[in-house]
Amino acid sequence: MISQKPLFSWVLERFRGLQALLILLILAAIFLRVFPLEMQKRIVNSAIATMNVNALFLYCGLYLGAVVLAGLIKYVINLLQSFIGQKILFEMRAQIYDHILSLPLPFFRRTPPGMVIASLTSELSSIGEFMGGAIAVPIINILTLLSFAAYMAYLNPLLAVLSLSIYPVEIFIIPMLQKRFNRLNRDRIDVTRSMSNVIGEAISGMHEVQGNAGYELENQKLERFSSRLFEIRLHMNKFKFLTKFANNFFQSLGPFILFIVGGYLTIQGRFDLGALVAFLSAYEKLYDPWKELMDYYQDYQDSKVRYHQIMDYFDVEPEFERLPQEEREPHRLAGNLEVKDLSFIVDGQIRILDQISLDLKSGEQLALVGLSGSGKSTLAMVIGQLYHYSIGHVLIDGIELKTLTRMDVSYNIGYVAQYPFIFDGTILENLLYACRSLHQNGPERDQLLPSREEIFSVLDKIGFSEDILAMGLNTLLSPERHAEFAEKLVAVRESFFQQWGSKLAGLIDFFDVSRFQYYTSIAENIIFGHPNRKPYESKELPTNTLFREFLRETDLNAPLLDLGEELAVSTVALLKGLEQDDFFFKMSPIPADEFERYGEIVDRLPRSGREHLPREIEDALLSLALRFVPALHKMASLSLELERQLLRARNLFMERISSEDPEAITFYKPGEYLYAHSVLENVIFGHLRTEHAQTNEQIRENVVDLLAEAALLDDVREVGLAFEVGSKGDRLSGGQKQKIGLARALLKNPHILILDEATASLDNNSQARIQHLLNSELKGKHTLIAVAHRLEMVRDFDLIAVMKAGRIIEMGKYEELMERKGLFYELANGPGKSA
Repeated sequence: MISQKPLFSWVLERFRGLQALLILLILAAIFLRVFPLEMQKRIVNSAIATMNVNALFLYCGLYLGAVVLAGLIKYVINLLQSFIGQKILFEMRAQIYDHILSLPLPFFRRTPPGMVIASLTSELSSIGEFMGGAIAVPIINILTLLSFAAYMAYLNPLLAVLSLSIYPVEIFIIPMLQKRFNRLNRDRIDVTRSMSNVIGEAISGMHEVQGNAGYELENQKLERFSSRLFEIRLHMNKFKFLTKFANNFFQSLGPFILFIVGGYLTIQGRFDLGALVAFLSAYEKLYDPWKELMDYYQDYQDSKVRYHQIMDYFDVEPEFERLPQEEREPHRLAGNLEVKDLSFIVDGQIRILDQISLDLKSGEQLALVGLSGSGKSTLAMVIGQLYHYSIGHVLIDGIELKTLTRMDVSYNIGYVAQYPFIFDGTILENLLYACRSLHQNGPERDQLLPSREEIFSVLDKIGFSEDILAMGLNTLLSPERHAEFAEKLVAVRESFFQQWGSKLAGLIDFFDVSRFQYYTSIAENIIFGHPNRKPYESKELPTNTLFREFLRETDLNAPLLDLGEELAVSTVALLKGLEQDDFFFKMSPIPADEFERYGEIVDRLPRSGREHLPREIEDALLSLALRFVPALHKMASLSLELERQLLRARNLFMERISSEDPEAITFYKPGEYLYAHSVLENVIFGHLRTEHAQTNEQIRENVVDLLAEAALLDDVREVGLAFEVGSKGDRLSGGQKQKIGLARALLKNPHILILDEATASLDNNSQARIQHLLNSELKGKHTLIAVAHRLEMVRDFDLIAVMKAGRIIEMGKYEELMERKGLFYELANGPGKSA
């Protein structure tokens, strides 16, 4: 198992060829580090002492060549070490993550996500860096140390013994300090993990934090760990700097001995000057490999601590095999289910399920109902192989469930939770998650995934097509990917105007070059198009020198600054004290995150005149005016004269840009697609008037009809499938998430379908649609096990099991259970009529 793998096995099992090359390079580098010392000695004794210029040039040239070549070899060694380290980190992270994904669900219920994330990211990164030089660093430095020591002994044995005598003392002291440092480092890792969990928990539950103003509570949680981490760091630094002090002291003690003894021997004529110079250089260089060995020892201890803590934490055996040991096809099960005397016990004593027995034929439907905590979901999860049972039997087509591999179960069972997890990415990626997993891991990986038609068919059945269509209509297309589709939409625009243009003129703010746009910002009214260059984007216009000159030339600068000032003063006065209420800021030209800034600007505005207004305030006021949308922002109104000025300026601006920089802006033209606007806005060529909600819906239906006539409806839906759902599907409603979960399971087409309150977040119409689907198309085709909350949904099920305290106390058809007038009867007729 990966969690029991020794640290050094990662480098010893792999990269043997690279390690051999490293050793050869290390030997060459060591020779080239010792060689210049001999050249120093000869430069002094053979060249300078004899005044031999040719010898001086020769030895200096050899010295320089050796230094340069040694540097180049060291560069190659560093690159190889870095490659090995990063490769080991890549493999280590991939294999540990693969192991984590196979761990039992209870492990994840007790393990905070922050701990897993920290282990796989920052903690493994430092281990990977160490592993790059795990073999090369000690070899090169030990051999270098021995080579320098041998050369020093060659020059003068007595001096060599005296110089090296301090190192055994250092070897005794440094590990003792390091041991204390390691204990503190283990504590630091534990506290850092806990602190990461607190932060991760707060971020995940931010709606609860902000909804309950729990800022101080979360700060107090973090402060407890921060204080402990502060204390640990102080103690760690104490030992860290004490270790450095010891290293520096012993390093300085060596030259002292050399100067005393070596100087005395040189004065006495028993040691020549060139040898003393070479000896001093050798001793200075001796410290480099020694220091690297000390650093290596510290890195090794740190990496060992981190590695063992990571591996110990994940040292959990997976409950089920992922793939069969022998090569075989996944079992194709018909879906006959038999549960015999099944019990599920947690923590060694808590019995969640107690002696459960039931029998279900292929294609039959079983409903699990009962009070909260009765064990319904646990039983569903055991049958779905999400929990491991140890007492009793679960047989599918006569095969014990716990002997089946994950691949077998994935091919035959589809599980939909009450709160399906939605991955960051597109709707399509989430819909095909189960199918892609099968095709990635199974023997049928070369088969085609569900076609577009098959996907839309499933979405229609569960009532998700309308959602996808709405997302597609509100999507911005890409000119690189949708150019052909965009041309077809322009043709639909022509049809729309032929049928509806005159009738809807008062309900749509059409893009009309001769008319002021009330549902468009002032900036968009002026440029009347979409900027293709950053300087012409709305937020950049106030600082665009050419645009500011244009405003002055057209006498718009002063009126727009007046408008910006009016908006700032009015908005700040109206919304002061409401900064936390997003509702009011939806109708404000000042977003909530800029409110404080504009409050300060209003305070700094002069009582009269604007001659000496700072440039940053002027830019802010102009920015506010340019983002003003007359139909949306009611804090100010435009005079008729200013509207006329803006229209005149629009025409002048279009003429100027068309001649000076024609690629800068895509102007609104009836025959061109507007990639800065949604599909719907492109078809109607304008903005819907938001105050007419029912009329807007009718307009949308008119557009949908035209798209259907042009056979483009599925293309729009396909665009909708590319909708980015956000982290954990935050951009989707609870009902939409459940529909994706249902569709994901149905697209896999499993023989057994388990629904764990999979419709609890759906509205009544959607629930009725799913109920019809279960009772018609899925009836007899899939063995269905449904944990039901609303009892009216289980009326037509083949079998209903009523659970209480982990046991099945009643079982039968709907009518039978109602006639018995037991617990099911009470649930069906009690308050809310739901279980």
